[in-house]
Amino acid sequence: MDRSATAAPTRLGPLLRPLTEFCLDLHLHPEVSGQERRTSERFARRLNDTGLRTSVGVGGHGVVGVLRNGDGPTVLVRAELDALPVRERTGLPYASRGDAAHVCGHDLHLTAAAGAASLLAGSPESWRGTLIVVGQPAEETLEGARAMLRDGLYERFGRPDHVVAQHAAPLPGGMVAHGYGPVTAGSVTFRIVVHGRGGHAGAPHLAVDPVVTAAHVVTRLQTVVAREAAPAEQVAVTVGLLRAGERANIVPDRAELGVTVRAVGEASLARAAAAVERIVRAECAASGCPREPEIVRTSGSPVTHPDPGATAAVREAHIAQFGPERVTMWPPSLATEDVALFGDAGRELHGVEGIALVYWMLGTVGPAAWSRAPGASAAEKLAALPANHSPEFAPDLRASLPTAVAALTTAVTRLTRP
Repeated sequence: MDRSATAAPTRLGPLLRPLTEFCLDLHLHPEVSGQERRTSERFARRLNDTGLRTSVGVGGHGVVGVLRNGDGPTVLVRAELDALPVRERTGLPYASRGDAAHVCGHDLHLTAAAGAASLLAGSPESWRGTLIVVGQPAEETLEGARAMLRDGLYERFGRPDHVVAQHAAPLPGGMVAHGYGPVTAGSVTFRIVVHGRGGHAGAPHLAVDPVVTAAHVVTRLQTVVAREAAPAEQVAVTVGLLRAGERANIVPDRAELGVTVRAVGEASLARAAAAVERIVRAECAASGCPREPEIVRTSGSPVTHPDPGATAAVREAHIAQFGPERVTMWPPSLATEDVALFGDAGRELHGVEGIALVYWMLGTVGPAAWSRAPGASAAEKLAALPANHSPEFAPDLRASLPTAVAALTTAVTRLTRP
């Protein structure tokens, strides 16, 4: 075992209380994408107090902290600032009370990044190089990484050799899970407006009903996965929004849909996204809509492909740190996010190649909740536990926070080992 890889995590004990308080404060005051002002200020203050040179307002409310420690590689640690527009139903004493909640673990991610920065600042003998800690806004809308890169993230603060990130998942607390192939899916999100001709509900022959057209679109979109994707491909098409009309006795003149396409392969994603556009246009033509539909791609994300070599090195360090029983493998998931843009997948934005991404999942389920979950197998328990974005999702901080901090610290130490 490389003792330098474990030196910093052993100093974690005194930090756990202030880090827990910081995480609870973030959890109590969630802010949705694009509105993360308070979260940004708190995170920046924490990094600044740790000794990082900190900047705010990068690509919106983005935060960047830089710590230089001699010559060596540059590692960027990324965490997310934003919460979701969900009313929390965890029943926790520190549950958020409004219409937003940290039900994806971003408060835990930020706290872990702040804790790792503190440990690394306090143990300069264990690593060499430059640490960049990024608090990214608007991850849930898949806009924040692009915004930070377009705002000159790498030109202003330095080009990383590695990007490191982790994400909360409903695995037993204390575990980490790595993947070598696609870890999360790529995605395309559409805003679609179907134009009809409004009229009286008693004279439907004088109108063109966009609700009927939208209903046919929703039904036909189900065939994209069933009949246009190979059975072995992981593809999902979801209509998450359907809005039309105000009164039951009025045929409205428009209907709006929000559609997300996800796939773990770039070719599958492109094919499915093209099918969505084709189906919408065809159904509008079949209904005799007076205008072409509006089809706007509002956001997108690449498939997350961790670098195999860097992932193997970090996984080996995690096994040395936590033991093999706490380090497992992660299969491809149809969850999506934009962290890959900080690596080679975003080279059209930042113009850099050769940035190695390391990305793993972090267990957040406490032992009592795991024991209570129905099912005899791990798969059955995972299916029964609240997943990310559920109003009941709540990481167990005692079980997950120490591992979250140690996992990041160990990864950075390994990638910058003197």
